[in-house]
Amino acid sequence: MTTVGVGMVGYAFMGRAHSQAWRSVVPFFDPPVRPVMAALAGRTGNEVRAAADRLGWASAETDWKELLRRDDIGLIDICTPGDGHAEIAVAALDAGKHVLCEKPLANTVAEAEAMVAAAERAAARGVKSMVGFNYRRVPAVTLARKLVLEGRLGTIRHIRAQYLQDWLSDPRSPWTWRMDRDRAGSGALGDIGAHIIDTAQFITGDTVAGVSALTETFVPERPHPDGGTARVTVDDAALFIGRTRRGATAVFEATRFATGRKNSLRIEVNGSRGSLAFDLESLNELWFHDGTDDGETAGFRRILVTEPSHPYAGAWWPPGHVLGYEHTFTHEIADLLAAIADGTDPRPSFADGLQVQRVLAAVQDSAERGSGWAAVEGS
Repeated sequence: MTTVGVGMVGYAFMGRAHSQAWRSVVPFFDPPVRPVMAALAGRTGNEVRAAADRLGWASAETDWKELLRRDDIGLIDICTPGDGHAEIAVAALDAGKHVLCEKPLANTVAEAEAMVAAAERAAARGVKSMVGFNYRRVPAVTLARKLVLEGRLGTIRHIRAQYLQDWLSDPRSPWTWRMDRDRAGSGALGDIGAHIIDTAQFITGDTVAGVSALTETFVPERPHPDGGTARVTVDDAALFIGRTRRGATAVFEATRFATGRKNSLRIEVNGSRGSLAFDLESLNELWFHDGTDDGETAGFRRILVTEPSHPYAGAWWPPGHVLGYEHTFTHEIADLLAAIADGTDPRPSFADGLQVQRVLAAVQDSAERGSGWAAVEGS
């Protein structure tokens, strides 16, 4: 078994999730390339060294560029806010390092296009890149895609997708970088709306071609942790209708103000032969309706997606022993390592991330104009 040294940039929420995945991928998936957790990078020396010790990284750096200079590091994992993605990813790919970058790919279409160009240059030298839309790796979501690809739903007619959270519903909740458009790109739209766009496109194998949208900021100013207040320059909620390239209709809603909803990514897909439904708050379950069943007994049935034959599930526990949120990151890393080993192109690619970025841009364009249809560039 060969190895690849990993350098990760960022160690907050996503950094912790990714660290857990790097630690667990070998014992459960026995990947053909074994990762070595070589270094963690962050701005503050004492804090990044403490995080490296706590999360299992062998060393710490206070400048992410040092990761690119190290011969023992062959893969860069980017877990920073969005404003750092493009610079780090382009530099890493040009330095010959494989890259895993958190979603959304960038803060703007122009940044995402530059990242795709760098990925294409790197791919010619065998260097791989992938964007981290981890919900593709929920076993129930991957099974949903399989059912669609097998034709079990027939022609897709309707897509309904929601991502509902409530962590900002209290106006006294403090300001964070996620409320700064310069750092985050957008609010609920890019943070969680990107997930439902990608999940819907992944399940259906189709892409959003145009949208009509509105966004809303309910609390324009919040307490700053250092005192005083700070302006909120992003959306708190984004709602839009859309049409896919193949003609299906779609409805999307992303909000961090759905009081009582903690992390509810919901998607329902209706086709000419059947339907499926999923909710992340019950992530081991997929609901499936076979429209060809006898009408007297037909209806949605609950599938517990924990059988050894289900996607990813066989690597973990006996049937019925459920998985959690953290497992999705292990799955994406296992897939990335397999792609590096066999020379295939990992998905979702940076090009996939750019396509989602173009949908986000079309939503912002439609919402800022106040009305009207916005085509998604390239569709």
